[in-house]
Amino acid sequence: MRDQHSSSHLTKLIDKLDNRTAVIGIIGLGYVGLPLSLRYSEAGFRVLGIDIDPSKVTRLNTGVSYIEHISSSAIGAALAAGFEATSDFARAAEADALIICVPTPLGAYREPDLSFVLATADALLPYVRAGQVVSLESTTYPGTTDEELRPRLAARGLSVGEDIFLVFSPEREDPGNPDFETRTIPKVCGGDTPACLRAGVALYSPAIDQVVPVSSTRAAELTKLLENIHRAVNIGLVNEMKIIADKMDIDIHEVIRAAATKPFGFTPYYPGPGLGGHCIPIDPFYLTWKARQYGLHTRFIELAGEINSDMPHWVIGKLADALNERSRSIRGSRVLVLGIAYKKNVEDMRESPSVELMEILRAKGALVDYSDPHVPVFPKMREHHFDLASVPLTAASIASYDVLLLATSHSAFDYALIAEHAALIVDTRGVYLDRMPNVVKA
Repeated sequence: MRDQHSSSHLTKLIDKLDNRTAVIGIIGLGYVGLPLSLRYSEAGFRVLGIDIDPSKVTRLNTGVSYIEHISSSAIGAALAAGFEATSDFARAAEADALIICVPTPLGAYREPDLSFVLATADALLPYVRAGQVVSLESTTYPGTTDEELRPRLAARGLSVGEDIFLVFSPEREDPGNPDFETRTIPKVCGGDTPACLRAGVALYSPAIDQVVPVSSTRAAELTKLLENIHRAVNIGLVNEMKIIADKMDIDIHEVIRAAATKPFGFTPYYPGPGLGGHCIPIDPFYLTWKARQYGLHTRFIELAGEINSDMPHWVIGKLADALNERSRSIRGSRVLVLGIAYKKNVEDMRESPSVELMEILRAKGALVDYSDPHVPVFPKMREHHFDLASVPLTAASIASYDVLLLATSHSAFDYALIAEHAALIVDTRGVYLDRMPNVVKA
């Protein structure tokens, strides 16, 4: 009788997802959850967005976007199609699918911080019910879904794989990338049981062009970590190569451009002032922490992390040397940081190395300003505070600084104007291809 009952739950859920009568609940309406909400709405589903921030809820319900690359007209179209935002977790009971898209940062000692995931799960628990599929998208270490979420559901008297269906499907958003959108990025999905996997594939198939099933939630969790550790390690390699090339008076960006002409066996990765974003600076530490439970020491990953973490200090050393050659010290110098978002052409500042550069400069006595067309006012951040607004770039403003530190290479910057009027530029992104007397590569 039990098998027939559980089969009925799965069949009804899949039918609702297939015919798009299911209600999709998305918890966490940030850079991952909001685009996913819009995609499900566009695919014909009624979407209920849940977020603890009442200001986000108010803005969304009045058709206003708070993410630069998502237009308010897109929010308006979703509202017209039935999208609604709320801070009331009790409304999770209305949803047939609950997709959790909340942050997974690092703690003070670089250990995984699952507080947002666990707080969200605990807030949802009183309202979960039989016949729902629950998907975790937040990047985490292998075992989180089955070690943390499954016991909580079981404590509610719900049998995972029979009453309720649990999956892990890692987010793959790349904010501001015009070449990809939520629909076109393949979706990896792992289920806690075979029935859970069926529910997960049914959940994502109507909204995503390609769903990639894997054998377990742990395999899906490790897939996400591998993707970003691959990038972190390769960026660590080119950052180390940058230091070597600098000592040899070779432009590493020229070398990378030349190597990238090889049509096989080489993928270009680019150095920078440090790692930024919500994944690459954080994800490797989730795996190194988990690996220690198995008595393993992830030397390769940690070495790359060490090199990448040292980059801001290496850049400041190059800046200090450049000022010193001009008979100036960092203390008392006027420094304009160009670009404080973590990558070009977005406003996203999560883990931005630019902010660490600003902190180091301020601690050394520099007078620090910034210019970033995507970040008009320095936002409130958990660990950093600067009472600053973006400086408009004019011939006069550029000339008024002792050094411009090019940290994020936004397309909106007028690089010719900057080069013409800046006394000194420290270029961490390889923007200036030719050797120039006022440009120092870092």
